[in-house]
Amino acid sequence: MEAVTRKKHYFIALVPESPLRDTVDDFKREIKRRYGAAHALKYPAHITLQMPFHWLESEEHLLEKCLREFATPQARHTVNLNGFDCFSPRVIFVKVADHLPLQQLQHALKKELVSRLEFPEPREAAKFHPHMTIATRDLSASDFKQAWETFRSRRFHASFIAGSLFLLKHNGKTWDIFMEFPFQGLPEG
Repeated sequence: MEAVTRKKHYFIALVPESPLRDTVDDFKREIKRRYGAAHALKYPAHITLQMPFHWLESEEHLLEKCLREFATPQARHTVNLNGFDCFSPRVIFVKVADHLPLQQLQHALKKELVSRLEFPEPREAAKFHPHMTIATRDLSASDFKQAWETFRSRRFHASFIAGSLFLLKHNGKTWDIFMEFPFQGLPEG
């Protein structure tokens, strides 16, 4: 009976293909090596669309159905990355160049989760700022200053095709890619 009522931790994201994912993970490893901050290594490089939430493991099929039906008509699109930015005093991230397409995707996803799965209504004050985190809460304030000096002027340009929505699941220690939902819609225009 316990397995039926057990809730697990999930989140929904865009995840780049392996070569770019590995490059972003190299930035995370550099932060760990130089400053001892390793929390960002607990999940693959990604852009969060739905923050972590709890869900009954026995009802994963409902989540899967909703995400598949949402993702299928979505069009693949290019996500451009350009340099680094931060949320002082702890977070450093790879910058997403054009927020609008991801904001529209995230807004539509939130609407779907609220209407179909009774997720809580999003707080209006919570503004979605797409990014790929490379250092987060375990980076001390003093190390943040040093790390930010290292990354603030570093050049980095890359892009990837956002071609799927990903459901990640926490295994008790780290986040694993659990399910992938491909976009099959045609691009507009």
